[in-house]
Amino acid sequence: MIFDNPLYEPLLGDAEMAAFFKPEAEIAAMIRVERALARAQAHIGMVPKDAARAIDEGLRDIAIAADELAPGTATAGVPVPALVAALRARLPQDAAHWVHWGATTQDIMDCALLLRLRDGFQALSARLDALIAMLADLAEAHANTQMAGRTRTQIATPISFGLRTAYWLQGLLDQRDRLQAVRSICTRVQFGGASGANSAVAPHGPAIIDALARELDLEASSPWHTNRAFAADLTGWCASTAGAAARIAGDVLLLARREIAEVRLAGGGGSSTMPNKSNPVSAEVTVALGRYAATLTTPATLAMHHHEDRDSTAWVLEWLVIPQAMSCAGASLRSLRATLDALTPDVSAMDRTLALDGGAALAEAASFALASDMPRAKAQSLVKPAAKTAREDGRSLVEILSEQSGCADLADRVADLAAQGTGREIIEQIINRARSGA
Repeated sequence: MIFDNPLYEPLLGDAEMAAFFKPEAEIAAMIRVERALARAQAHIGMVPKDAARAIDEGLRDIAIAADELAPGTATAGVPVPALVAALRARLPQDAAHWVHWGATTQDIMDCALLLRLRDGFQALSARLDALIAMLADLAEAHANTQMAGRTRTQIATPISFGLRTAYWLQGLLDQRDRLQAVRSICTRVQFGGASGANSAVAPHGPAIIDALARELDLEASSPWHTNRAFAADLTGWCASTAGAAARIAGDVLLLARREIAEVRLAGGGGSSTMPNKSNPVSAEVTVALGRYAATLTTPATLAMHHHEDRDSTAWVLEWLVIPQAMSCAGASLRSLRATLDALTPDVSAMDRTLALDGGAALAEAASFALASDMPRAKAQSLVKPAAKTAREDGRSLVEILSEQSGCADLADRVADLAAQGTGREIIEQIINRARSGA
């Protein structure tokens, strides 16, 4: 897989996220669940306390290599039977008997996944918070820095670079809020036994669930082994987070084009043949990851099509998709941070863009300024041909309109309206949301 390919991992991968899904991390998490299960069952009197203590202490520092479990995994389709056999072989016989008591493979694997997702969410949350703080500062610093707004790829009206940044920030704030809901869905303990009825431990299933939840610091829940919406929700959040990052990086790519150059990016990658090139690598990678993450939502949703009381054809989809989704989210935030670290707004370039075509970006402000003296339809009928003249003759749009309308203070009116277009109130609202954590 390219995310852990040594050639591409520094570019596209995320070592921190990948670590949560390495074989040793998965095996360690499953052992942790087996130890917690023994403690939980001892707490309610189902497993002898001496046996639970032997299991807990005997497996505390144990490490089992993936190679040892691989043949059994290939045979059974899951790693837990081989793992349980390996664990029992390493324990005294009177304790080994109680390992995995009343549990099924999916109980152990689901709980082990949740433990690793919890750590992954913590890392992703920290990255989001850092980016949010960075963008809030940038938006505040440039709240009055005018630039050309662009709609449908064309220059529209003046806005501010602070407003553009605030809208970037808004997308990450939405993802921060959504993460809380995804975390809640992905922290519910799973324990249902062979077919989800906990028949082997009846009537103690609810008590085991409560005790196991306490041991693992997860939420108690009735068994949910056939309800796999969590995978779709998780992957959807990863995709939309990578998408929010890609949206920012995509804007940066456009603004950093040499012929626009309203932002500059320090560093960058060189070309093998063109010494003049400094390629915006981190921004490009962020966009690519956002696009790829979106493709993972379909198989994650298909994993919800879970037949009857266990369906490995659906379950295996999760094994394929979730590590990639988490890696995409992590890598996209990492590469976005690299892009923003390298970014410097060029105010003079923004001013030059606003002056293009005689300041045609002020056409809307001019029509509203004139509308205080005449019907707006008449004002617009003046502005449109004046904008054409300004573009063709290189004259100032506002000067042309001042002459045509006889409004001596038109330039001041237009400047006041354009200044209002910086969106200061919107910027403040979004910054306050970022800094309040709400």
